[in-house]
Formats: sequence, C-alpha cells, structure tokens
Amino acid sequence: MIREFSSADVMFIVMAVRWTLVLSAVAFLGGAVGGLLIALARTSGSKALRRISAGFIQVFQGTPLLMQLFLVYFGLAVVGLPIDPLLAAAVALTLHASAYLGEIWRGSIEAVPSGQTEAATALALSYPHRMRHVVLPQAMRIATAPTVGFLVQLIKGTSLASIIGFTELTRAGQIVNNATFKPFLVFGTVAILYFILCWPLSLMARRLEARMRLAVTR
Repeated sequence: MIREFSSADVMFIVMAVRWTLVLSAVAFLGGAVGGLLIALARTSGSKALRRISAGFIQVFQGTPLLMQLFLVYFGLAVVGLPIDPLLAAAVALTLHASAYLGEIWRGSIEAVPSGQTEAATALALSYPHRMRHVVLPQAMRIATAPTVGFLVQLIKGTSLASIIGFTELTRAGQIVNNATFKPFLVFGTVAILYFILCWPLSLMARRLEARMRLAVTR
C-alpha cells in the first residue's frame, strides 16, 4: 500500500548515512594499506613484483565495480562460502580502492625528484629507510589532493552496494520509494545527503591542488 512521504522516512534515510560512512571508511583504510603495498611493489626493483602489481591494477581498473561486487558476493556463494553483504561490499571496495590508490601513489613516488633517491643512496641508506625517510614523506604531499578526490568517488561508489542488498544510503532510498512512490522527494533527499558528504571533500581536494600548484611555481 502506497503511503505519504513523512519525516519518519527522512530519518530512516538519514540514519542510513552511517552505513555509507562505515563502508567508505573500511574500504578506504583497507585500500590505503593495499594501495601502499601495490605502490611499493610497482616501484620496487623486482620485475616479478612489478608485473604482479601491474596485473592487479589492470584487472580492477579494467572491470566495472558493479561486476566486482557481483563476483565477490555471488561468486563466493557459488563455491559454498556465503558471505554477508557488508563484508562482500567491504572486500570488493577495498580491492577496488587498492588498485586505484596504488596507481595514484605509484605516480606520486615516481614524481619525487630522482636526485633525492640518489642522495639517499649515496648516504648508504637501505631501500626501506630511503622510502620511509626520504621518498614517502614527499610522495604523500604530492598524493594528498588526488587521494582526497578518490575518496569522494569511493563514497559515491558505495551506492552500488545496494545491488547486493546492503542497506546504505541508496538502498534506504529505494526502500522508502517502494513504499511511498515519491521518487523525486526520496532520491532528491538521497542526492542532498550525498552532496553534504562529498562537497566538503571536493572543496578540500581543489584547495590542496591549488596549494600544490602554488608551491611548485615558487
């Protein structure tokens, strides 16, 4: 039975924001760990590690996130390993984030002037010490703006988790719309909440990019 769109529905949608934030945080933190490992592998002296990490990136950047969610959620169930929608979404988004952050950070590491690495090598610093004390601190400054920009995309990407039944912001909107049949009001509310989540981060990314350009021109 169709009913009116009420304040209770608005609160239900707003409360679903927490699950969008939880999923985004888990995926970003997991992707940060995986992305750092991928970036280090891509810039290592081992040809095998470079090839494996490059293949990982190509697979996850070359396939839709929706397909990755399907493969994790339904694929594991097919082989007898049923998985909770939250865990499936977290795994898929973490792997997705690892590939993109790994490539962003690989570019940032390679953007550090080679003279810095050569100087560290001349001081007899080992590879771990060169990366920890010389290269990574500079690379992280370069990577900050694109990393924040990717976080915005990741937050919006969590909406695809609704396809596998995880009740985050978009799924909550679908549930309310099915009961009220007020798509403009319901999804307008969902869009406003996504904007509230993403706009400050987008603004931060633009300011960081502007600051980086200013630092380069000085």
